[in-house]
Amino acid sequence: MGGNSPCASCKLLRRRCAKDCIFAPFFPSDDPHKFAIVHKVFGASNVSKMLQELPVHQRADAVSSLVYEANARVRDPVYGCVGAISYLQNQVSQLQMQLAVAQAEILCIQMQQEPAIPTPQIDVPDEKSFLLQHNLPQYLNYASSTTSSNVISDSFKRDSLFSHDMVS
Repeated sequence: MGGNSPCASCKLLRRRCAKDCIFAPFFPSDDPHKFAIVHKVFGASNVSKMLQELPVHQRADAVSSLVYEANARVRDPVYGCVGAISYLQNQVSQLQMQLAVAQAEILCIQMQQEPAIPTPQIDVPDEKSFLLQHNLPQYLNYASSTTSSNVISDSFKRDSLFSHDMVS
């Protein structure tokens, strides 16, 4: 900065602020905490090297990212930004799940309010008669011991599908 007031980095590092100080445009003297946190996490030398390697038009974005990452690292020393991103992704997943449940509830309510359309009756033989009709008697014992069709039909009863989440 060179003028009367050194930049926040030069103040913290207790050095004279030169005209071409790489930190001056991004760390003004009125916001010393911004540089202090970046310096604590990344170190002034590393930040200086990073900024010097970048084109001038990208430096402000880089400093913004460094400040964000440093703040995240101070809040969560183990995961930093990744912890914040994971938290937000988890929150999005939960909200998507809640939306899907709400949409399913709406669909169930709409289906209950529609007049019943008569469905044609189809004669479906039970498992035993099917096996006997197609000459498969060796599977008769297996067919009578399975209860998979009952399990499936019980789990999809419309009335109990979302009854525990409904608000009265």
